[in-house]
Amino acid sequence: MGMAPATVITIFVRHSDGCKYTGDEFSRRCDCRKHLRWTHNGKQHRRKASTRSWAQAEEVKRHLIDQLSGKEPTLKHAGRDIRSAVDLFIASKEVQNLTADLITKYRLWLGRLTSYCDGQDVYTLNGISGEVVIGFMASWEQLYPSTLTRQKLRERYKSFMRFCGEQDWLTKLPPWPTILPDDVGGAPTMPLETGEYERLLDAVFVVVKAPQDAVIANQTYEYWTKRVHGFFQLMRWSGLSIMDALTLRRSELFKHDGHYRVVTQRTKTGTDVSVVLPPDVAEELLALPNDNSTYFFWSGMGSKKSICGNWGKRFIVPCFNAAGIKCGGHMRSHRLRDTFAVEMLNAGSPLEDVSKALGHKSIRVTEKSYGPWVKGRQTRLDEQVMKAWGTPTKKRSRPCPVRSA
Repeated sequence: MGMAPATVITIFVRHSDGCKYTGDEFSRRCDCRKHLRWTHNGKQHRRKASTRSWAQAEEVKRHLIDQLSGKEPTLKHAGRDIRSAVDLFIASKEVQNLTADLITKYRLWLGRLTSYCDGQDVYTLNGISGEVVIGFMASWEQLYPSTLTRQKLRERYKSFMRFCGEQDWLTKLPPWPTILPDDVGGAPTMPLETGEYERLLDAVFVVVKAPQDAVIANQTYEYWTKRVHGFFQLMRWSGLSIMDALTLRRSELFKHDGHYRVVTQRTKTGTDVSVVLPPDVAEELLALPNDNSTYFFWSGMGSKKSICGNWGKRFIVPCFNAAGIKCGGHMRSHRLRDTFAVEMLNAGSPLEDVSKALGHKSIRVTEKSYGPWVKGRQTRLDEQVMKAWGTPTKKRSRPCPVRSA
């Protein structure tokens, strides 16, 4: 397959106020800012040449023509522009039935890549070199302080580039440098201790106050303490994530075969979750007040992400702080989910069952976070280590010799 037909790019001038050449957009004699326009893949484009010199604008034009014409004859679509590639990638994610929240995130992430490339005069996939990738990633630390977040983001961008490769728009994928975590070993899972959880529940009655806007609607101190107390109880005894707990529907908690059960679907993974609740916790939840009769906590308005942020700032962080619970970088609400998982493991539940209760897509995710807490596994390990010590009569160590001065 031959190269794509050359794109015609026109240089034109946007004159400053008072320029004597106003009216002649092709004037080469003034020092007003130069711009470019062209049509590619059926779409019209305009951009700054970022120069006042006509000669330098010609260089920018030639560079852009090289990108748009494509230099790889094996490509089906030589010079595929980044924006159209992003649009098709997003469409493919919508076909996969990803959540609207994740689709929105992809638009944000890939929009940032497109904007960065625009600033580097890169408009086609062929122009995304390793150098461009490194420059783009260098800006992440300010936006995403967590190395874990940056690791996940790197995988999102790599999935976009792999998609472009699968469409035969690229013959070689640019490298994306590996991001090492701040703590290579990773922070251990930290469930709440019994005393900590009791202090957390007590803190609800000390720090929770009715928000000003809620007071106007006659939502009292009692109204909010019941809701926050019920929320902590739900997360601790169901293992739901903060978003799934805050947006749980009343219809998803019901009594079946003599047991109260939560049956829902995880927002993050789309996997089904079914877990029984202690009767007193379930009855506390069913009695919770809420202006929206569909949900336990959510108003049904705004995004799911916003309710997590509001509750975190207004209730979760103050309660954890008042209870004197140090989280050491862990997400506070997640420690309730960790408590649920670790208590199951301590009771002898297999890792597979815990994974299912948490709604993980893969047991590998569960093992990565909770493997060290598997009681049976640690017991077997201890037995093997002690077995290697040998019999009690066997000399197991060499005493330190005592030397005279």
